[in-house]
Amino acid sequence: MRVLLQRVSAASVHIGGQPVSEIGPGLLLFVGIAQGDSMDTVARLAERVVGYRVFADSEGKMNLDVRDAGGELLVVSQFTLAADTRRGRRPGFGPAAAPENAKVLYQAFLSALTSALDETGVPVRSGVFAADMQVQLINDGPVTFLLEST
Repeated sequence: MRVLLQRVSAASVHIGGQPVSEIGPGLLLFVGIAQGDSMDTVARLAERVVGYRVFADSEGKMNLDVRDAGGELLVVSQFTLAADTRRGRRPGFGPAAAPENAKVLYQAFLSALTSALDETGVPVRSGVFAADMQVQLINDGPVTFLLEST
């Protein structure tokens, strides 16, 4: 499982020109689920995301997580993150989880994030699994990290 985490000033998802989800300052998470990922993988990465310190404190250092910063989350499924890109000029999608398995784990990831943030009031919004989405974002920094389960 891979999560491409981007600190954003704003982000939104549209499908067919219609808005689906949007957030203000917070984190945009692109999530790729691979074969072999499990509920344990989901729990570990959700915990890391919630506690990942990418927001500046009063001294300008990245010491605050999304809860401390009062940010929002927008989670978008992106199976291309699970691609094998080690050789050639075309990605291989063999490592990606089968869609039916990936959907279950994606939904579990959303639930884990929501549960972890429930008491803080941090909203968790999402795109639509396996949909053709248009994602707009204003990357703040830019700050982008790739979190991996292995």
